[in-house]
Amino acid sequence: MPATAPRRRRADAERSIARIVSAARETLGGDPNASVDDIAKAAGVGRMTLYGHFRTRAALVEAALADALRAGEEVLAAVDLTGDARDVLARLLESSWSLVAESTALLVAAQDVLPAGRIRQMHDAAANRVEDLVRRGQDEGAFRTDLPLSWLVGVVHYVLQGAAEEHRAGRLKEEEVAPTITATVQSILAAPAPRG
Repeated sequence: MPATAPRRRRADAERSIARIVSAARETLGGDPNASVDDIAKAAGVGRMTLYGHFRTRAALVEAALADALRAGEEVLAAVDLTGDARDVLARLLESSWSLVAESTALLVAAQDVLPAGRIRQMHDAAANRVEDLVRRGQDEGAFRTDLPLSWLVGVVHYVLQGAAEEHRAGRLKEEEVAPTITATVQSILAAPAPRG
């Protein structure tokens, strides 16, 4: 009997943590300035319970961003990366924009409380995926090579964020977002036509 009580308490704590992190993702996703009280209320727990798991707002924001990025990584890991780089890019962008839309407000919250280096580190997997694909497209002659690779990867990210913001503001309909992003990014990355 004594062995099951600690296990049950641990399972209860894990459920409580998951509920708090989920509430933080949702609450901060709607308002990056949401307070710890707002998050505790959304999670259905008291402040003491929340602070028992997350000592600071920064720790809670980091956990929420990490959870969103982990969920996004599961989605992006399922994207077929084989074939022509341009086609792969279209598939990746189609899967990415809604993830960026969800995490934009979380990112704003994180920028207020986490060091920039930590935020970059947390985004490494997604950034590396895009960088590898752009490099591959350059090697295949499909993507331009006259601009720095890091700049091109950054531009892809900026376009995704911009499109997510346009959608949130009601200036881009949901069905327009992925085609608009793809057309924009494809035109930016396209290798210049040979002169002659």
